[in-house]
Amino acid sequence: MSNYIPTIGIEVHVEVKSKSKLFSNSANSYGMATNSAVNVIDLGYPGVLPTLNKEIIRQGIRTAHILNCKITKKMHFDRKNYFYPDNPKNYQITQNRTPIGTDGYVEIEVDGIKKKIGIEELHIEEDTCKSAHRGNVSLLDFNRAGVPLIEIVTKPCISNSKEAMAYLTKLKELLFYANISDCKMEEGSMRCDTNVSISKSEVYGTRTEIKNISSIHNVGLAIEKEILRQEKVLDEGGKIEEETRRFDDKLGETILMRVKETGNDYRYFIEPDIPYLELTDQFIEESIKALPLLPDELREKYNKAGLNSLQIEKIIANRSLNDYFLGLLNYKTNYAIAVNLLLSDISSYLNKHNKLITDTKLTYEKLANIISSLESGEISNKNIKELIPSLMENDKTLENLKEEFNIKNITDDTYIKDIINKVINNNQNSVDDYKNGHDRALKFLMGQVMKETKGSVNPKIASDMLIRELNK
Repeated sequence: MSNYIPTIGIEVHVEVKSKSKLFSNSANSYGMATNSAVNVIDLGYPGVLPTLNKEIIRQGIRTAHILNCKITKKMHFDRKNYFYPDNPKNYQITQNRTPIGTDGYVEIEVDGIKKKIGIEELHIEEDTCKSAHRGNVSLLDFNRAGVPLIEIVTKPCISNSKEAMAYLTKLKELLFYANISDCKMEEGSMRCDTNVSISKSEVYGTRTEIKNISSIHNVGLAIEKEILRQEKVLDEGGKIEEETRRFDDKLGETILMRVKETGNDYRYFIEPDIPYLELTDQFIEESIKALPLLPDELREKYNKAGLNSLQIEKIIANRSLNDYFLGLLNYKTNYAIAVNLLLSDISSYLNKHNKLITDTKLTYEKLANIISSLESGEISNKNIKELIPSLMENDKTLENLKEEFNIKNITDDTYIKDIINKVINNNQNSVDDYKNGHDRALKFLMGQVMKETKGSVNPKIASDMLIRELNK
């Protein structure tokens, strides 16, 4: 076991959902043709003036709220001065001295232990343009220039890779459900940097920064590999340099990008073209009021509706199905059966046809009727698989479809019981095997019941009745 104590901090940049960019009316949209979502403000033409997008301030307030931060009511923007090809103005507009949110936390749970990951600050800033390198040539796509970002900076309080991944997973879930960002790391709308240091005392060691890690899983790997690298350097009598590194997922190690020989001097000063902002209590309250139900609120709601923890996590993991299911709670039905249907047969159909559930004809009334018919035994899970395409694609009722597909399931308990007793009496050897603990015997007997009824009995009802009769 290592004698070193790791200290980890994480910086996350998320692209904020809005129709236009932070300081211009260019479209804030991913995937458009190169350099098509640009204007003179994005290109940094001399003399142009930025105009602040009010919606981004609302989104910043919501982010601060869901991360339990103190909201800064009086704030200003700053110029961060540096020279780089992807920065056409030679400065970036950001919030240095007055970040919109400070001193918050995100609560995580790792191995059954809860912990609050402290948030140092979150601030609003503009993105730079995107560089593409082709041999000796670098190309710039200004579609990303001016895209609104929120940077979220943790305190140096993360102890290991598990906590880091749990924090990022929870953060991503919160931002996604709050409609602040789509958090698609593969598209760059959520980008992670991590700072790692190790020490044998409470005094922090020299930190290294690992830039632009491509996935939450890779953040965990990068942290583990960097800790091992630093341990090896120190154990061999070396010294940790303050460096910027990247994680190579093919090599499975962190790679040096540059050594930080001098501190960054960005010569911050207040942005002269944007007035100070003063947020009223009313504006803050209205911004927060627009937030939808967040994951932990949904977990509590679904627990009260009778779902188990596995069902809850699976439905929350699928946003479109979750939003549909949330509307179903206004109807009185068996919600556990509803979730099972949504996550199995319905989800399979949607994936196969590349559709959202809102693109189908599956109304809440129709789904509630399906669940009621399943519970009564009028239809079986096998029937559902047969009926799904029609249920999803046309306006016919379940009764119409049962008639069309000639579904006539047996629901008479007395008749089912007679069939089961007949099967038991005709298969004494299998009955003895079942009583001796052979699971296959039950499957065989159940098969005989289905054969006798020509598959026209609800399997669950028949199985429960068979087990009761066998255990007498």
